[in-house]
Amino acid sequence: MMNNFEEMQKLSKDNMDIAMASFGSMSKGFQAIAAEVADYQKKSFEEGTAAVEKLVASKSLDKAFEAQADYVKTSYEGFVGEMTKISEMVTDMSKDAYKPYEGVLGKMGK
Repeated sequence: MMNNFEEMQKLSKDNMDIAMASFGSMSKGFQAIAAEVADYQKKSFEEGTAAVEKLVASKSLDKAFEAQADYVKTSYEGFVGEMTKISEMVTDMSKDAYKPYEGVLGKMGK
């Protein structure tokens, strides 16, 4: 009876260690994503401000449309690139969070 109790305690401790490792990976991943989003927002704001300044400084309507078109193109490309980068970060975070469970799930499959 005591042997079963010790096995249950060990299993419980192992499961808690695995969960904490997974939560740690998730926490680090979310922090990295949050930092990346904050950097993107800052960069996007700066680019938007520069575009407005360029638009206001335009001498003709053609130059204003050109400045706006350049900003929209650059903004769209930056957004798509950033979303690609963040999706890769989420994928990596998910893989890292799953790693602690690989050994346990591999034992269950056998």
